[in-house]
Amino acid sequence: MWRGGAMAGLAVAARAFSASASAGAGAGGVAMVQGASRGIGLEFVRQLLRRSDQGRVVATCRAPASAAELQKLKEEHAPGRLTVLPLDVTDESTIEAAAASIGETHGSLDLLINSTGILSIPNVIQPETTLSKVQKSSLLLAYEVNAVGPILVIKHMWPLLKVGGRSETGRGFSLVANMSARVSSIGDNGLGGWHSYRASKTALNQLTKTASVELGRKDNIACILLHPGTVDTDLSRPFQRNVPKDKLFTRDFSVQKLLSIIDNVKKSDNGKFFAWDGQEIPW
Repeated sequence: MWRGGAMAGLAVAARAFSASASAGAGAGGVAMVQGASRGIGLEFVRQLLRRSDQGRVVATCRAPASAAELQKLKEEHAPGRLTVLPLDVTDESTIEAAAASIGETHGSLDLLINSTGILSIPNVIQPETTLSKVQKSSLLLAYEVNAVGPILVIKHMWPLLKVGGRSETGRGFSLVANMSARVSSIGDNGLGGWHSYRASKTALNQLTKTASVELGRKDNIACILLHPGTVDTDLSRPFQRNVPKDKLFTRDFSVQKLLSIIDNVKKSDNGKFFAWDGQEIPW
């Protein structure tokens, strides 16, 4: 059960820790990747760890014990470089617990990447090719995972982001990057279909935009949305048949492009929606 006073207490702890750790554990910045056990999230963790021998990465997923690739990365790097924590976006108590753990260990966050997403699960949810296949259960599940989960993660990580944005990162402000998709764009929708996935990602866009206004006004935080392209992952694999070879990206290529956007984002980009090539996507 979520406890109403937890965020205030976490903010106090974060400020105290940040003052003492800015030149130690936090040197080089602290990045969190939510949804990191596979696919794009896992690749973000891998590439962030390669960047320096000082930056810290927090990777979260539902079942860390069975996330073999994450555990392997943890073993390959110096102690403390990679922290792996349990977090289920459909269970707010696990989000709150992860925030408390990060606050105790690192004191702040400079970068939060929400990469979790759901498109299909056999016998549970499939992209709808026609309105007649739309089901209430699919709409609600997609919304819970693709929109509600990420915004709750931002809510609970907010106190840590408030005291992040160290100069060591070269950015000067904390950044939230949410993985969206071009199919979420209402203006770009010329094909129809995929009702649950489209609508849930559109909801994520609106929630992120709304959060960006508040966080940008009150704190030194910016929020952006990113479209990674069609990437060769478990999520897209059942739907790759008609994707041209030059439009099907490797995880390595896509994440390189996305990190380039993250590296070069300005505070004035707060609330914007970018494709993998840096072009803005219409709402």
